[in-house]
Amino acid sequence: MNTKIKLKKGDMVKVISGNSRGQEGKILDIVTDKYRAFVEGINVVSKHTKPNQKSPKGGILKKEASVHISNLMLIEPGTGKPTRVGRKKDTKSGKLVRFSKKTGEVIK
Repeated sequence: MNTKIKLKKGDMVKVISGNSRGQEGKILDIVTDKYRAFVEGINVVSKHTKPNQKSPKGGILKKEASVHISNLMLIEPGTGKPTRVGRKKDTKSGKLVRFSKKTGEVIK
């Protein structure tokens, strides 16, 4: 795979396929070399932990597992609907910016 990741940490996304289909959440972290993202409240798994310095009791912790980026779609800040993301040069600054393919508006 040699595609550019068009999602960023902090973006609101909607899951378009998989067990969590239809759910929405904020991106907590992105693993660029594996094309995966950790999304708040999505793909929550139970992790069994031994007692250690951090958690003296140990036990079962609930935490988010990663989701492949192809299964996520950005939610446009203005409309609140999912949209595809494109990249183009900004006319004023000359830098690459992300824009909504649905409305054509620049995404900050």
